[in-house]
Amino acid sequence: MAMPNLQVSDCSNLKPSLTSLFSPRLLHRPHPRFFPKASLQQPHPYSSSSSSTPPPLVNRRQLISQAASLSLSVATLSALPLPAKSEEVLSEWERINLPIDPGVVLLDIAFVPDDPNHGFLLGTRQTILETKDGGNTWVPRSIPSAEDEDFNYRFNSISFKGKEGWIVGKPAILLYTSDAGESWERIPLSAQLPGDMVYIKATGEKSAEMVTDQGAIYVTSNRGFNWRAAVQETVSATLNRTVSSGISGASYYTGTFNTVNRSPDGRYVAVSSRGNFYLTWEPGQPFWQPHNRAVARRIQNMGWRADGGLWLLVRGGGLFLSKGTGITEDFEEIPVQSRGFGILDVGYRSTEEAWAAGGSGVLLRTTNGGKSWTRDKAADNIAANLYSVKFIDDKKGFVLGNDGVLLRYLG
Repeated sequence: MAMPNLQVSDCSNLKPSLTSLFSPRLLHRPHPRFFPKASLQQPHPYSSSSSSTPPPLVNRRQLISQAASLSLSVATLSALPLPAKSEEVLSEWERINLPIDPGVVLLDIAFVPDDPNHGFLLGTRQTILETKDGGNTWVPRSIPSAEDEDFNYRFNSISFKGKEGWIVGKPAILLYTSDAGESWERIPLSAQLPGDMVYIKATGEKSAEMVTDQGAIYVTSNRGFNWRAAVQETVSATLNRTVSSGISGASYYTGTFNTVNRSPDGRYVAVSSRGNFYLTWEPGQPFWQPHNRAVARRIQNMGWRADGGLWLLVRGGGLFLSKGTGITEDFEEIPVQSRGFGILDVGYRSTEEAWAAGGSGVLLRTTNGGKSWTRDKAADNIAANLYSVKFIDDKKGFVLGNDGVLLRYLG
């Protein structure tokens, strides 16, 4: 399927309404510590089983010695440290309580560059939350232009450049702001758009780049009124046209992307819906380039390291890093303590430090660029899957999960 260029018409600005709701923070108390009761089964010195005269002096000394030993043992046990509180275990992260319904899956987060304390959080069930204190508290945000129809939108992606911001979601919806999110307007989209929009990136003044789950990449430079196709055809058309490309499972591909990630310099890596191969695209290329997976297990997710290389996650909890930087098919596996749960995303705080998150509260950390990983037990008691790790900068980071779970990095 060839990529059509899209044209849309202007829309008037729509003023949103703001609703506040605060939830009390839950307090976690440590379990009380219990010690076994100690007992001395010595007969009373003047019991009926003993003689009418006091026991010999040596027995009294034994009793005194045993009593002293017992006192010392109890004192030693009392000096042992109590179990750590959950707040102490959660040394690098804290959970933020959100005013949303249970079952909401959080999908993306972004902050206004000109105001680092002002940000937005997106999710399923038409969830948009806003913060003005750096992510410590959040309030629901209502956008009338996104509520006029009987749709329950899934907001997939948000991005800011200066005061300009973009939001995309499913069913097809595109929102734009020029005033740091104080007001949002809805930009109409063509019915010819192939696939659902899964990602958007603000690239400059009135400019953005968006991607659909069928591999369409569109760019705009006039606030979304016109969109130009950056690739000539969808991924399925490319693969079906090149069935002899040698890509395993690519013949007659009709699926969609499972995940797609963009590097800071505009390169993309995407995983096929079945996880049996991955694709890359660089600016200027007319088509996506398919690649065989380098491992036996199916791919869960892929993304870019801070040094320009690739990380790769496979189903079942495996983590691989590409050898060198740039696009390659050469990967090596890195041992991780995933407890058998899948790892779903990796986010880099710096070139050396990164965090990986996954199923059942799995949270891993590396401080040497990914050569080794240690498990952080911060989220072990959180019954949720952690889907996304986002670092806004080296001091501000978040982990997004299902059931409205949001962790904020404390450092």
